[in-house]
Amino acid sequence: MEILPIPTLLFCLVTFWLSAQIGAYVRRKNRNLRDGEREDLSVILTATLTLLGLIIGFSFSMAVTRYDQRKNYEEEEANAIGTEFLRADLLPAADAVKVRGLLKKYLDQRVLFYLTRDVDRVEQINKSTSELQNDLWSAVQAAGKAHSTPVVALAISGMNDVLNSQGYAQAASWNRIPVGAWCLMAAIAIGSHVLVGYLSQRTERKLTQFAFLPLIVAMAFFLIADIDSPRRGVIRVAPQNLLSLAGSFRSR
Repeated sequence: MEILPIPTLLFCLVTFWLSAQIGAYVRRKNRNLRDGEREDLSVILTATLTLLGLIIGFSFSMAVTRYDQRKNYEEEEANAIGTEFLRADLLPAADAVKVRGLLKKYLDQRVLFYLTRDVDRVEQINKSTSELQNDLWSAVQAAGKAHSTPVVALAISGMNDVLNSQGYAQAASWNRIPVGAWCLMAAIAIGSHVLVGYLSQRTERKLTQFAFLPLIVAMAFFLIADIDSPRRGVIRVAPQNLLSLAGSFRSR
């Protein structure tokens, strides 16, 4: 399940602000807190905010790790395709021309996979990619059956790396922060804001009251969701290696 960054920011901002207002409302309806009760609740609030900070930090680390993983697999894809393009010389002339033509089309689809935001369009790209993979494998398979030599086997091995690298990149794009982690962060954040409102010393009610903390926490949630989203976020993996490889292919 993909958590969208912008809706996450808006939802968290409103929810956390309302949580603080609810805490303040309950506080106004109840009797005044004694010093001992306030100290106890302050300790609980401090522990809750500390736990929230730790979980946000761990979740941010998870998102960055997944982002780095997507970058690494994009680089591996470019290396695998570029290597196989060169190894095509090991195939018979007719098969080499066919494989190189298919690799150029395949590379264009892989670039679109990283640049496209529309989910429906991505499904079409994945379908075209799967068809091209079948054509590529059929081309090297036919050459391997006709010329069963170690040299041709090297080209077949390279094609296997091309297909595997795409599978790894696809799996990395599906790898997200678990929904359970999001729910846990949200629950702790809501509880923290309720306590902040409940412990407030101010008795008047203003719309801007408790606006700062909800904004800061909502921005942290937004940043995590943005980095964790491979397609909908502002921070995305740019296919620099694949684009560079595509430029070198055009000159050949």
